[in-house]
Parts: sequence; structure tokens; C-alpha cells
Amino acid sequence: MRFTFLLFTTIAAMTMATTAQAHRAWLEPSATVLSGDDALVTVDAAISNTLFHPDHVAMSLEGIEVTAPDGNVIDIINTSKGRYRSVFDVPLAQQGTYKIATASGGLRAFWRDEAGNRKMWPGRGQTANEAEFSTAVPAEATDLTVSRGWRRIETFVTVGAPTTGALQPTKQGLELLPITHPNDLYATETATFRLLIDGQPAQGAEVEVVPGGMRYRYSQQAITLTTNQQGEINITWPHAGMYFLEASYRDDNVAKPATVRTGSYAATFEVLPL
Repeated sequence: MRFTFLLFTTIAAMTMATTAQAHRAWLEPSATVLSGDDALVTVDAAISNTLFHPDHVAMSLEGIEVTAPDGNVIDIINTSKGRYRSVFDVPLAQQGTYKIATASGGLRAFWRDEAGNRKMWPGRGQTANEAEFSTAVPAEATDLTVSRGWRRIETFVTVGAPTTGALQPTKQGLELLPITHPNDLYATETATFRLLIDGQPAQGAEVEVVPGGMRYRYSQQAITLTTNQQGEINITWPHAGMYFLEASYRDDNVAKPATVRTGSYAATFEVLPL
């Protein structure tokens, strides 16, 4: 699987959004459930203040990966990047469920120098070479934090009957393992999702679910949840529409030189009317 560090460095500082003005990175397909042969979806990719209204900056398309129903990776086509959003098409030649995703991460360090200035390694836009850690990061640095983390952004599209071949976890970072299929969601019904961290249940992960259309209402109408011992959450969708799910996880179960393991996950779902 290909990963890009560019997305990670662009939005690594973004934590789970708690206000309507917080930046969120998202992928939004033109449709999530289709039928027939030679289907295709267009996907918007952006980092914005308002879901799903592109008003901040376009997402880089480097590292976008589409997993087909048979588990193979297919190419995106007709790519374009504007100021506020990027756009690409996904040809859906196979019947079944596709996962459209981008993921990035690695080792990072933050500290303060003798003058109190904030320092970071690797630099912005650079990929960490762990062999350079001991020389790049002062051993006695002040306020040193070394973390190993991954960020993943996804959405799902199904042609015909839903399948699960594309939904298998990579066991790297924070991931969603759907118990309820992500393209089988209906208003007023309850869906169950499991979050994994490096392939294991992510107990205590914080989750926020926000319906789209924020531009046209005063409150976020956010649903906040915490995963149980099995890493599971249950979401009852209040109404039909597009939804954005964002989750974060943090613990100290990580190999040196890191002292903190972090994971963040975001996904767009379409909830259909009954």
C-alpha cells in the first residue's frame, strides 16, 4: 500500500473538531450506491471549515488509493486540483464495494531549543528517516515529545450488492472495521462499527459524528461517542443525508524512540431514507 507523508504534515496538527470553524479533511463521492455496468463516481477532496462545503484548501491527491472489490488497487482518473477542492473520478468496472482512501504517518518529534523556540522533526513536507533520529533530535531537548502516528481518511462506494473484500484492515494506524456495511445505512436505524489500532480493538477512542449541511444550520448536531472494550460504537442515524465521522486515539503502547502512539480516522457516509 502506498502512503504519502504530505497529507500527514498538512493536517497533522488538526485534532478532533470541536467547533464549527475547525478544519476537517474529507472525501465526498457523488454517489455511494449504484447499479448497472460501467458505473463511475466523481469524488471531491477538500479540507474545509464547513462540511461538505469547500472553503479552505484543496486536498492533495498524492497517495489517494482505491481498493476494488477483489482487493486490488485501481487508478483514479480525470484528476484536477483547484484552490478549494480537488476532484477525481473512479471507474467502477467491478460489482461490489470499493474503498477510497488516503493514509499517512510515521515518527515525529517536537521540542524547544535553548531559546524556547518550537522545533520539529522531520521538517514540514519531509519524510522521517528513523536512522537519522539520534542525530536530528537532541537527547536532552526541552519539552520533547516523540510520537508515532497515522491519519486515515476514507469513503465507500458500492455497485450492485455490497461486498467486504475491500474493507479488510491494513493493521496500520486507526482503522474502521465495519460490522454494519458502510453502504447499508438507513435513517433511524443503528449501525455498529469497530475501530482498530494497529489491528487490535481501539478501546476508549473518541468519536464524533456530524451530519452534512452545516452551512445551513446554527449548531453542529454532533453525536459524540467512545468505543467500548471491543473498540465498537453504535450510531443511530437521526435522518438521511451525508455524515462525517472523525475518531482519535492515543496511548503509550509504542516502541522506542517514540513515547506516544496516536491515530486519527475520518470517513464520509451516506445514510439513505427508509
